[in-house]
Amino acid sequence: MEKIIAPKHQYFYAVGLSYKKADAETRGKFSLDAAAKTKVLQQAKAAGIESLIVTSTCNRTEIYGFAEHPFQLITLICEHSQGTVESFQNVGYVYKNQEAVNHMFRVGTGLDSQILGDFEIISQLKSSFNESKSYGLINTFIDRLINAVIQASKKIKNETEISTGATSVSFASVQYIIRNVENIGSKNILLFGTGKIGRNTCENLVKHTKNEHITLINRTKDKAEKLAGKLNLIVKDYSELHIELQKADVVIVATGAQNPTIDKAILNLKKPLLILDLSIPKNVNENVKDLTGVTLIHMDHLSQMTDETLENRKRHIPAAEAIIEEIKDEFFAWTKARKFAPTIHALKEKLNAIKVSELDFQSKKIADFNEAQAEIISNRIIQKITTHFANHLKNDSTIVDESIEWIEKVFQIEPSIK
Repeated sequence: MEKIIAPKHQYFYAVGLSYKKADAETRGKFSLDAAAKTKVLQQAKAAGIESLIVTSTCNRTEIYGFAEHPFQLITLICEHSQGTVESFQNVGYVYKNQEAVNHMFRVGTGLDSQILGDFEIISQLKSSFNESKSYGLINTFIDRLINAVIQASKKIKNETEISTGATSVSFASVQYIIRNVENIGSKNILLFGTGKIGRNTCENLVKHTKNEHITLINRTKDKAEKLAGKLNLIVKDYSELHIELQKADVVIVATGAQNPTIDKAILNLKKPLLILDLSIPKNVNENVKDLTGVTLIHMDHLSQMTDETLENRKRHIPAAEAIIEEIKDEFFAWTKARKFAPTIHALKEKLNAIKVSELDFQSKKIADFNEAQAEIISNRIIQKITTHFANHLKNDSTIVDESIEWIEKVFQIEPSIK
């Protein structure tokens, strides 16, 4: 495998952990909230890391970036979360160069999502990209890569049916409620937390249950009011949470707190209660299951549901993968050209220097020497020679690093950019 063009002695890595090997509790320990992500970027900048992107969602925490060794990036995650290096070694992964690029394509297009075809991750990648850019932590390579992944994601969404039906944990949670709660249209539903998952869940609830008894509570009340205004729902103060919990038949918790916000101490139940915890870290204490009548479902359980929709989606994986390969090939062709472009440029300059010297010599030696005509012919020859070398370097069977070294040695050239 050829090296990705990178700062001297550095490689492109993807390091992180996901739902595949890390359970919800472990993912919670490694999760990075907004403040922690900012600290990671600041520390990376101070450490001289040229370019990286940090993502932390309910299903994964990852860093894509350049480093001399992946441990530099793993340390950034562990120092700003509650995770440890030892734990990371058990559940984490490290991809390098081409494998890291492959991984970002699969993540960004929903093929690596906990629910196949979930495209929410691409907006999270875009957001992380923009934050890194604001710190000057995006180089040409990552800029081009993220745009290629966005392009692949759009094309897959538009040209395949991999995202039809349920598109996220949000939808899966509503599906679960409909299947397991009788007369859902007349039940009292409480949504605690109006972040992205909370908003999506709420919109799906309204659309698919026709329920008019949905109450929203959020620590920041104006965010809940904004959502409630769109959907014509009720909003209550955070201080009334314990009261609303007693009224509810179904509670959906989608908050972003680092510690549980609901436990059995604040539940005083007089009827059965279904609680869905869509938060990472978990925001509902497991002790609520000690209470009679309480059913607690975590998002990991919802994500394991294999319904007809998900089975149908699997049929479209080959089409999605074909789109990824096409755009990925274009990206690698660009990286290859970018790698040898300085050498071709230096070769052209070398040949031009030879041309200038030779034309000067011939103009002094030959009385009626047609310098203008010789200039045209020489330039055409130089163009044909450099094109031959460029085509050789573009060839899939060419070992680019070796060929570049050979060209530089034979023509005694030193490209200005490595």
